[in-house]
Amino acid sequence: MSTNNGDDGDGGEDGDAVRAANGGGTPPGAAEVACDESGSDGENLTTGNTDVFAHASVCMPLAEAAAYVQEVRDRIRSPAEEYKATHLLREKHRAVLEWFLSPSGPLHGRAHVDLTEKAFFVVERAVTLLLGGAADAAAPFRAGPEVLDAAALFRAGAEVFGESAWRRFLAASNGLLRGRNAGDPAAPVENFFHALGALDRTRASAEAADVLARLAAARPRAGAVRSGLVLAPRTAVPVLNPLVPALLRTAAHWSADGRAVRLVHDEQNVLTPDRVARIVHEARRAGIPLAGLRLVDSRRDARVQLADFLAGIARKLASDELNGRGEAALTALLRPYVGPDSVWGDRRSWYRLGPVATEPGAAREALPGHRVGSGPAPVRAQHL
Repeated sequence: MSTNNGDDGDGGEDGDAVRAANGGGTPPGAAEVACDESGSDGENLTTGNTDVFAHASVCMPLAEAAAYVQEVRDRIRSPAEEYKATHLLREKHRAVLEWFLSPSGPLHGRAHVDLTEKAFFVVERAVTLLLGGAADAAAPFRAGPEVLDAAALFRAGAEVFGESAWRRFLAASNGLLRGRNAGDPAAPVENFFHALGALDRTRASAEAADVLARLAAARPRAGAVRSGLVLAPRTAVPVLNPLVPALLRTAAHWSADGRAVRLVHDEQNVLTPDRVARIVHEARRAGIPLAGLRLVDSRRDARVQLADFLAGIARKLASDELNGRGEAALTALLRPYVGPDSVWGDRRSWYRLGPVATEPGAAREALPGHRVGSGPAPVRAQHL
C-alpha cells in the first residue's frame, strides 16, 4: 500500500471528474469493484524485483468479503495482523490456496485478473513510440501494426540475439522511455541505439530484421520522444507504468454487460487527482462507463484485501509459468480469472495462463487480447 500524495485537480471537466471519482456513493445500478495490484516497480520494468505485474479486481458485497477474509484467517491461523498473498502461497497452506481459487471458493465468477508481462510491455512501448508515432500512456487498448512488430521482435528475443545482448536492449529501452533519469539527457538515446546495434539482425527472421532496420532509422524520433518525456508535466501518466491501462481494462471487463462501474482501489502514489481525472476521461472516450474511482486504505476494505490476495497469487503463479516452473494444477485454478486483454508476449506460457477462447488458431498469428476492426468481439492480437 502506498499513499496518494498528488496535487489537486483543476477545474472544468477533469476537475469534475476528480470530485466524482473520489467522493460520493455508487450510482444506482452501477457495480462497485474493488482492486489491488502486485508487482509494481514503477517505471523500472527490466531490473526490478518482479517480471510480471498483476491487477486483480473483486465484485461482491463488503460484508460478504469481510466474512471470507475472516475465513482465510481461520484456515491459516497465523498471528500476523495483516494477511498477504504470501500466507496463502506457503506450502503448508496449499489446501487454503486451492480452496481460495477453486469453483467452490469465494472468488469464482466474481473476480478478474489482468496480467502484464513487463519485458513485452517495454518492447511494445518502444516500438509503438518510435515507429508508430504518439502513444497515449493512459489508453487501455493498443491496435495497429506496431503491436505485431513488437511481437516479432520480442519473440526473437534472447533465443536469437543472445541473453546478454537482449537484456541490454531491454534495459536500454526502459531507460529511453523512463520519465526522468539523472545525468546526461542524451545518454538514454545513445544507450538505446548502442544496444540496438548489438542485436545481430542477420540471425533474425525477415520480419524481426525489418523491425530492427526501421528502429535503427528512427534516431530523430527517439530524440523527440526523449525530450517530450523529460519536459512532460509531473501530472502526466508515465509511459511505462502498467497500472493506469490495467485499471481501464478492468473497468471495461466489469462494464461489458452495459452496467456503469465504480472502482475502489488501494492507495497508490501514481493515482494523483489529476491522473484519476485522466483515467475517467479516457474511459469515457473509449466508451467505458466508469462512474468513478475511489482510493481507500486496503486494511479498511475487505474487498480490496481479497483483491490483494488474488493479485499476489496471480503474479507469483504467472511468473512461475513464464519462467518454466509453473505447476499445472495451480495454473489451471488461476486460468478462469485471467483476462484475455492481458499484455503478454510469451506464447508458451500464455497457452497455459490465458482463457481457452483466446488461444491462437493455426490460421491466425496474434497476441492476447488485441482488438482490431470495429466489431464488438475481441480479435486476438494485443492491446496495452
